[in-house]
Amino acid sequence: MSSPRRTARQAVKRAANAASQTRATPPKPPAKADNGTDATARRLAAAIARGIADGRLDLIDAEALQALLAAACRLYAARREAGEELAPVARNSLAATDVMITASGLLQAANLSVFELGMWQGATGR
Repeated sequence: MSSPRRTARQAVKRAANAASQTRATPPKPPAKADNGTDATARRLAAAIARGIADGRLDLIDAEALQALLAAACRLYAARREAGEELAPVARNSLAATDVMITASGLLQAANLSVFELGMWQGATGR
C-alpha cells in the first residue's frame, strides 16, 4: 500500500502530464464571409455615412438602428470571446464624443455603471 504523500505526488504528476499533453490550441480566425455579407455591411455603412453627411438622421428608424447596433455588439463580443484580437473600430475613425455617447448609451441599456465597467476591465484585463 502506498503512502498518502506518494499518492498525492503521483496525482500531481499525472495532472501535470495531462495538462502538458492537452495544450490549448489558439482559436482559428473566422473564415472570410463569402455570402455577400461583407459587401452588404460596407454598403450599409457607406449609406449611413452619406446620410449623416446630408443631415438625414432618420435614414434608419430607431428600432432598426437598435437592432443593428445590438447585432454588431453581439458579433464583436463573440469574436473577442473566441480569442480574436479585433479592435471594435479602426483607430481614429470616430470622434471621442461619438465614443462617449455610444458607450454611455450601451452601459445605460445594460443597466451598468462606469464603476462596474472599470471593475470588469480590472478583473479581465480587457
